[in-house]
Amino acid sequence: MAAPLDPNYRAHLQALGDMFAASVPARMAAIADALAPAGTPPDREQLARLQAALHTVAGSAGSFGFTVLGEQARRLEQAVRGLMNEHGGNMAGWPELLPQIQAYLDWASDNPRATTYLPHD
Repeated sequence: MAAPLDPNYRAHLQALGDMFAASVPARMAAIADALAPAGTPPDREQLARLQAALHTVAGSAGSFGFTVLGEQARRLEQAVRGLMNEHGGNMAGWPELLPQIQAYLDWASDNPRATTYLPHD
């Protein structure tokens, strides 16, 4: 692998990673905020906010070394999108998905850099 031209390349990457790390609590709060008003079942607007908040984490976490955080956000985002696309809008999967999202938030609050996903029981 060729060396980067910028001698401060690694320091710059570290600074970006640190900025992302500092933003994780706000990103998790955005997911929690989108989740909080979601009743049983949530309406389409609530699901769209939740999907967007998860998508933001899923799209950027891996780039900054938060691979598992991003992978789990992507998994949950896809599940939310699946609910949004259900025919008839019956939200049959919501009761199972809600605790998964809450477990993700709890896990991320402990160590968002973790390399394995072991949600709280």
